[in-house]
Amino acid sequence: MSAALCACATDQVSSAERLELLASLRALRAENARVEARLDRLEADLKAVAAAAGRPGSGSPVVSPPAAAAAPVVKGLKEEMPALTVVKLKPRREAPPRLPTEVDVVEPPEAMAAEVSDTGGGTGTDAQVEEQFLAGLDALKTGDPESGITRLKQFAKDWPRHPKADNALYFAAVGMMASREFEVAESTLEQAVRQYPAGDATVDALLKLADCRARLNRHAEARATWEKIVATYPGTSAATTAQARLAAAPASLRKD
Repeated sequence: MSAALCACATDQVSSAERLELLASLRALRAENARVEARLDRLEADLKAVAAAAGRPGSGSPVVSPPAAAAAPVVKGLKEEMPALTVVKLKPRREAPPRLPTEVDVVEPPEAMAAEVSDTGGGTGTDAQVEEQFLAGLDALKTGDPESGITRLKQFAKDWPRHPKADNALYFAAVGMMASREFEVAESTLEQAVRQYPAGDATVDALLKLADCRARLNRHAEARATWEKIVATYPGTSAATTAQARLAAAPASLRKD
């Protein structure tokens, strides 16, 4: 009984497997047929493209690289370009034209000529010259303004081309103002500004010059000097001071 049941089960399984295999085989055959049909269509399309391009039909397309397609155009451009001729020019051997270099000589005014020709009568080494300047400053600091003023003015006279000549005149004028000699101080400051307009003491000399003129009751000149400092040297401490002096000036300084 058991053996009979097993034989029946085996026959049923074998039949099911056969049916499944047959179904798979039919599906594969159908897929192969579809693939073959697609390949036939593609091959036909390629032959049509090759025939339209004037090329013999084949199973594989012939694709030209971009450079090969552009080659005839570049060649045509090269053929259209005219031939260039190289021309060598020899430099001329003629002498260059003469440029006018003559300049009229104008004699300077007597005052300027005197300043230019004045090279100073001082003698000594750089250390001695520096010592002469410092000696004048030390005299002012130690309460001997008369000696300091004399030394500094002599320094400016002996060494008018020295970088500290304008400083010597400025400090000499400061000593004169401390001694209330405003007229002499004004003259000394004017000399410093006139002889050394680009000196490092010029703006400070102008500020002291305005103070001297205010002390001498020359109100319009003092105000004009302060305004000149503000306009000519903006942003400097001297300009700030001059602006403050203008703002704080009494009514007597605001009009002549």
